Amino acid sequence: MIDPTRQRQLEELDQVELCVRILNSSRSELYLNMRYLDVALSSLGFQADWGRRGAACNGFLIYYGPDFLLEQYQKSRVLVNRLYLHMLFHCLFGHMDGRGKREKRLWDLACDIAMESVIDGLYQKCVRIPPSMLRRETYLRLKNRRLSVFTAEGIYRELVSMELKEKQIDRLIQEFRVDDHDLWEQEMPKSRMVRRQNQWKENREQLQTALETDGQKDPGESDRDLLEQVQAENRERYDYRAFLRKFSVLREEMQTDPDSFDPIFYTLGLSMYGNLPLIEPLETKEVRRIEEFAIVLDTSMSCSGSLIRRFLEETCSVLSASESYFRKVNIHIIQCDEKIRSDRAIHNEEEFQAYMKNFTISGFGGTDFRPAFQYVEELRTRGEFSRLRGLIYFTDGRGVYPVKKPPYDTVFVFLEDNYTDISVPGWAMKVILSAEDLMGEPHISYGPGETSAGPASGTELLSEPGAAHPDGARQNGRMEENPDADWSEEEIPRDGMQW
Repeated sequence: MIDPTRQRQLEELDQVELCVRILNSSRSELYLNMRYLDVALSSLGFQADWGRRGAACNGFLIYYGPDFLLEQYQKSRVLVNRLYLHMLFHCLFGHMDGRGKREKRLWDLACDIAMESVIDGLYQKCVRIPPSMLRRETYLRLKNRRLSVFTAEGIYRELVSMELKEKQIDRLIQEFRVDDHDLWEQEMPKSRMVRRQNQWKENREQLQTALETDGQKDPGESDRDLLEQVQAENRERYDYRAFLRKFSVLREEMQTDPDSFDPIFYTLGLSMYGNLPLIEPLETKEVRRIEEFAIVLDTSMSCSGSLIRRFLEETCSVLSASESYFRKVNIHIIQCDEKIRSDRAIHNEEEFQAYMKNFTISGFGGTDFRPAFQYVEELRTRGEFSRLRGLIYFTDGRGVYPVKKPPYDTVFVFLEDNYTDISVPGWAMKVILSAEDLMGEPHISYGPGETSAGPASGTELLSEPGAAHPDGARQNGRMEENPDADWSEEEIPRDGMQW
């Protein structure tokens, strides 16, 4: 008679062997259909976890419950393929290390939505399941909120702004949840965590190269969403404050410098008093400050009023810092769409505060960058700029650029969720920021004295897209009601989403 314990162990070994065969088969099928994933697919091992009802990944191993995996395979091998690919994408896009101080439940949901949207957009038979009505509505709602690339950071920001009720969040979690995220932030040695981050960074860079190469051979759009996600994740992150300081100049000012002293008095004291040097700080100090600058705000229809304001606040907060600001400055804040709408000269912090108090955005026409450069050149000709250090243009990039390089540094600043930089001239610098960089979300650390986002009292946004009208309709349109939905009017969030 066979020992029951031994019999159970043999059965479990058989189950594990079968699960490994299923996962290897899934890996091979994914590779045959998406060869650009070859390196990434080979980066994960498998580990059975009998206490788990589901699957999870820590960046090194896929932990799966054998019963759960076999159940999924019995339903459809497509479900196993999607599970494998979903966890692989979490690793590739750094979701395990990207939460920061964000609320975990919404962050997990945002990551799942981002990855499922990519998989739903692949149109590969091995992972293809027609999206449900709720999924289609969710993707469309996010696009209507000007989220062109479904990054986890962008989706999280939108979920927070929607102020969803618990019932609505639960419904979305039920729809998009595929794997467990309990292993993402498990304790591990720092060296092991760094190794994980570096490994998947290299995999992600290799994936981008492979996708871009395939795109040159095949101009189709089958993997476009995945490529956009990878490009967004691989994009270098900028410290906007540090970037702005590059436009400062070294200048000597009349102020005591405690870090330096006159060596003459030092040696005189030693010669006269033996061991008593005389130290007198210099009365001048070299500091880096910004003297003349031009800030151009794109006030066309495609740019958000609240982000324009926040960009201006952030930029001027850097320029007005004690180590970056002359006592007397000459900064022109110019609003422009297809023509110059306003120009305000700022000479000190008091003038800036007065300007922001009554800040009004005007324009909302088309986009043409040339009038702003022509206008700045007129200011230089009239002598209103004598030593113009540079020009920063905040825009989405959808406009006509000047051909000729101006005699000063030029930077075009874009938001990563909604921008086009293909036509940026070679002589111009470009910086791509996330909305979190401007809105001050918790995972971004800025200096003291930062203000929160959003229009301050007295701010007026003129004809901003999506603004509410008296009849309650939104300017950018609404989705049709889903007749099968089980929500009531009271459950509809402030933005009109009907989850």
